[in-house]
Amino acid sequence: MRTPATVVELLQELVRIPSVNPAGEPGTPGVGEERIARELADLLSGWGAETELRPVEPGRPNVVARFRPDRPGKPRLLFAPHTDTVSVSGMTIEPFGGELRDGKIWGRGASDTKGPMAAMLWALFEERDRLAGLPWEIWFAGLAGEEAGQPGAKALAAQEQFDFVIAGEPTGLDVVHTHKGALWLTLQTRGVAVHAASPERGVNAIYKMADVLGCIRDEIAPGLAQFSDPVLGPVTISAGVIHGGSKTNIVPDFCRVEIDVRTVPGSGNVADWVGERLRRVCPDLEMETVQSLPMATDPGHPMVQALVRAGARPVGAPWFCDAAVFAARGMPAVALGPGSIHQAHTKDEWITQADLEDGVRFFRRFLSGLAG
Repeated sequence: MRTPATVVELLQELVRIPSVNPAGEPGTPGVGEERIARELADLLSGWGAETELRPVEPGRPNVVARFRPDRPGKPRLLFAPHTDTVSVSGMTIEPFGGELRDGKIWGRGASDTKGPMAAMLWALFEERDRLAGLPWEIWFAGLAGEEAGQPGAKALAAQEQFDFVIAGEPTGLDVVHTHKGALWLTLQTRGVAVHAASPERGVNAIYKMADVLGCIRDEIAPGLAQFSDPVLGPVTISAGVIHGGSKTNIVPDFCRVEIDVRTVPGSGNVADWVGERLRRVCPDLEMETVQSLPMATDPGHPMVQALVRAGARPVGAPWFCDAAVFAARGMPAVALGPGSIHQAHTKDEWITQADLEDGVRFFRRFLSGLAG
């Protein structure tokens, strides 16, 4: 990728590269992060960074860049947006158009999180001649897979140690120093299928799941409220997807439900807590879990305070992101970037040009402030 003339043009080019996460129903054949990772590697190499593609999954690399410092031994600062986006199914605009209209850049990823990525990159570009002399060694990583499973962040956190990490997310330039985690439960009940004319001869899996859902609503949801954080509030639970049975006149032999639990720092093993109570209602309940961790970074950390001096406000968030992966390995981390989380994942995703340009100015102030 050639260096564009402006940060707006950079974001337009990034949006025009399909990089949809392949999980679920992406809504396009343009899945995976390889193309955008290669374009970013080319761009960063042109700016003098030592750049490499690190495989994460087939066709899905991280792009990792290091700006060589003027002396060894400096602490490492990582800028870490993710390169994947969510599905484009149901969008009402051209997902990969990158159109500039009405003061907004439109398209999938414009807010989450190619806008924050572009702001970070453009600040690094404009400050490139000063980066070597900063008291921090500056790294940039475009991480694969944040929208499902976070394999890119997990791979890089296992490979490298950083002293502070800024995950790129649309936070309105607030610094998210703590956020909730997500625990996704897939619950399945089994029954015995028979003709619906004689339902007493079978076992209705949907009825069994109804008991499970009743327990979630009446016992577990109120019980989880005891696990609360002073910034983030309580643990929450929501049933999001249900499938069961095969035909109206057959007693169903299976029912599957997908549950979303939002955890908080210090809430412990919520999966065991929930599972133990559900199996009182349905002893043969099957349960699978996928977990993304909550995060809590001390708002008094010197780098959080440096972000505050640059104009950020320390806040918490109910969503999760790659920052928690690094924090779980002992690396202080936050999430920050221009744009609104309310525009993320929407059918007509956009970021305003003004917010994007404010993001560049913010990151330049932050970098300049590191120099003292």
